[in-house]
Amino acid sequence: MWLRTSIKRLPLQPLLTTITPIRTLTSLSTHQEREREQEQDPYSLMKEDPIQVCSSLWVRSFSNQTHAPFSNLTGFLSKFDLWVLAYQRSCAHFTGSFPPRNAIHSQVLRHLLSLQNAVVRGRFSWNNKIHSYIRSPNEKPLTEFTSKRKIQSILESNAPCFQDRVVQEVLLLILEPIFEARFSSKSHAFRPGRNAHTVIRTIRSNFAGYLWFLRGDVSEIFETVDTDVVMGYLEKYVKDKKVLGLIKLALRARVRNQAHGGDGDVTFGKKKKKKGPKKKKILNENEPKPDPFWLRSFFSFAPEEAAKVPSYGHCGILSPLLANVCLSELDYTMEEKIIKFFRPSKLDSIWRDSINDGSHNPAWPEFVPSSDREKTRKMDYIRYGGHFLIGIRGPREEAVQIRKEITEFCESKYWLKLDNSKVEIEHISRGILFLDHIICRRVIHPTLRYTGTGGKIVSEKGVGTLLSVTASLQQCIRQFRRLGFVKGDRDPEPLPCTPMLYSSQAHTNSQMNKFLETMADWYRYADNRKKIVGFCAYVIRSSLAKLYAARYRLKSRAKVYNIASRDLSRPLRESSNNSAPEYSDLLRMGLVDAIEGVQFSHMSSIPSCDYAPFPRNWIPDHEQVLREYIKLDNPKFFCDLLRSIKQEGLSLPQDEISDIVWDYKTLGVWSKRSDGEKELKNDSGKEMMT
Repeated sequence: MWLRTSIKRLPLQPLLTTITPIRTLTSLSTHQEREREQEQDPYSLMKEDPIQVCSSLWVRSFSNQTHAPFSNLTGFLSKFDLWVLAYQRSCAHFTGSFPPRNAIHSQVLRHLLSLQNAVVRGRFSWNNKIHSYIRSPNEKPLTEFTSKRKIQSILESNAPCFQDRVVQEVLLLILEPIFEARFSSKSHAFRPGRNAHTVIRTIRSNFAGYLWFLRGDVSEIFETVDTDVVMGYLEKYVKDKKVLGLIKLALRARVRNQAHGGDGDVTFGKKKKKKGPKKKKILNENEPKPDPFWLRSFFSFAPEEAAKVPSYGHCGILSPLLANVCLSELDYTMEEKIIKFFRPSKLDSIWRDSINDGSHNPAWPEFVPSSDREKTRKMDYIRYGGHFLIGIRGPREEAVQIRKEITEFCESKYWLKLDNSKVEIEHISRGILFLDHIICRRVIHPTLRYTGTGGKIVSEKGVGTLLSVTASLQQCIRQFRRLGFVKGDRDPEPLPCTPMLYSSQAHTNSQMNKFLETMADWYRYADNRKKIVGFCAYVIRSSLAKLYAARYRLKSRAKVYNIASRDLSRPLRESSNNSAPEYSDLLRMGLVDAIEGVQFSHMSSIPSCDYAPFPRNWIPDHEQVLREYIKLDNPKFFCDLLRSIKQEGLSLPQDEISDIVWDYKTLGVWSKRSDGEKELKNDSGKEMMT
């Protein structure tokens, strides 16, 4: 009793002195950890080639046939070489140049090492712009005191954090090979080796013979998705808690709205300041230059299916991979439905026995328009981003049933409600618009025969129909009108290219030539490639002619064409009384650039459609190399190969070489010489004797 009362009467100051050392100990421990990180030499940790580390992970992922989940990925997070590679790729994104490994400063490597330790030890937080471990090479060093207003502007800015990009690059290097080995071959967006061209070529080779098409749109999953849904699909193949925790924090982190000060924003109590004249921005030394005009114009031509890019929290470049992880469940479900839906028929001309036994030429596939019960029932599926296309050979009731099953699947798995406008059923005769290309059928007529008198057609019946993939001219006109190149719909009138008003003729022509080359490459696999590229060249050439007419004070396009020729390759002058030297003299002195003519001014210069056959079971080159490497790395493959060679009685090149070497050692070179050489030597010896 006396002990309890004595403890109560003790002063509080000694107790506080006993509690405060505990806090100082924790602060000392963190301080000591940071000192150890600074003392650690980052050059001693750079032992391996990061490309070799990534390639070993790719081989390990593709050789895992059981698709067992990866339980330990923290070891890859601890490899400092991967972080150096991620820093190089992040610098290439922010500055436009890829820094060499030996050119990275030692202080930057120490900061990068502290970032790695923070991620591994769980001290990293997303979008931390004030207490950052590593800074962007474009940012100036903090040598002065930062004001409160400057800190507030940094916090309120929507600029991405550089260290977040580095962490995202590391996670992408680790997770991409794991899921690429498990993704379906039916998806083509946001994946290496696959693009919109592979989709168009697959449609041309595999989607012949289908009457009904389902065009679906599930791109809403790119904007809003439940965190538990994404994490549930990730946990099927990744069991590492450190990696899953980083992604979970990035998904749940709040992101500020990027649109400020728009029409919907309302400000109270503050007067809007008048906008003054815009000053010309001067780029910093390491700041990347903005995209040129031709590249910005081409990006504006992106089709609807490729316009939306997923963005989840602070995942950044990981968002497309996570979207493919979620939508891969839809791909697997559709692959199972394709197998169940297939019903072969011996009376059919194609697909008699199996799904991939098409007896037609993949470059020009045969199209069978009938869909009776005697014909084969078949279905195919392909997805690009959040848009998918399903071809069905059968009655329309089957297409309605499949649409119902897809809507139920999306509602149960993704909590996404799809109405009939999101999953449309269309017939091949009306044409299906996908990736700005129209999928339709074309009737093939035989050679028409004419009578001797009258010139009447004897035979006009079509012998068959072929699948046709053509570029949409209306979509092209709509994009040109949105960019301000043309006005009107039915008979579009070109407008002057005002953004290039203050550029020289040589620079303007070179920019537009790059744009036309890119457009011609985009429409490479369209049946009407010549027509669509010719229209783009006409719009660009007419727009430049109107621009030059205004710049050089000419009255019409006709005068511009008379002076500069049809391809606008000749120099234009402002007036005839110009006392400046001739353009040829300036070109000889190196004061002006050579003027390139606008390409595709004649239809004969436009390349035709590429009808190269596309294999049915096509895989990208890097996957094919990986599979061959894994096969050659397996000793069982060599044993089976050697056994088959012995059974067939063949000889290996190594055996022949060993026999030749043994004969040389035992019998000499004379035994292996040909009979002709021996006779020549004998004759020469006889002549010398005589």
